[in-house]
Amino acid sequence: MKLLVGLGNPGAKYAQNRHNIGFMAMDRIADDHGFAPWRSRFQGLVAEGRIGSDKVTLLKPETFMNLSGQSVGEAMRYLKLTPADVIVFHDEIDLAPGKVRLKTGGGHAGHNGLRSIHGHIGPEYDRVRLGVGHPGHKDAVPGYVLRDFPKADQDWLDDEMRGISDGIAHLVAGDGARFLNAIALRTAPARSSTTAPKPAKAPKPEPEPAPDTRSAMARLMDKFR
Repeated sequence: MKLLVGLGNPGAKYAQNRHNIGFMAMDRIADDHGFAPWRSRFQGLVAEGRIGSDKVTLLKPETFMNLSGQSVGEAMRYLKLTPADVIVFHDEIDLAPGKVRLKTGGGHAGHNGLRSIHGHIGPEYDRVRLGVGHPGHKDAVPGYVLRDFPKADQDWLDDEMRGISDGIAHLVAGDGARFLNAIALRTAPARSSTTAPKPAKAPKPEPEPAPDTRSAMARLMDKFR
């Protein structure tokens, strides 16, 4: 079994925040893969289902971001899992919008949700880092992540969520490379091989030779030189 955790803050006013991109990923996976309805459990919302042959529990902690570890720790212990069975999806300001990276273990880089999870289960869990960009100055970060994604971001955000859903079976099975490739196929699709190539430029016509104004006798003599 895998426990997939999306980080965010509960309530409608936070739903479209950059900080809630983890919740968005959980919602897309649940909708696309036929999970049971969300229900309250483990200080959060839980949906259960299967991805391939694996049983999977989705969790959206409702403790607010800074206390996410309370919910994650309770769920992990009840389900008799280890940190290696936990995959956390979270916003990442050190990645450009639309970029996705995987990480296992290591520090929390100041992310309060990860800091809380570290405190409850330790650092040795898997993470899906979902880039949201950086405001440019560290003092602006709290306000930045608690603002909604602008309309200009909706296209890549939807493509990224679709890619996560497309590739989630690979991630659950431990194949991170194929998971990332599924996202890339949505966010940066290869150009079709059936696309007609641009027509080649026509060659410049060669200039016509100047007319030969010599007499017939002169042209004949020139042949025998």
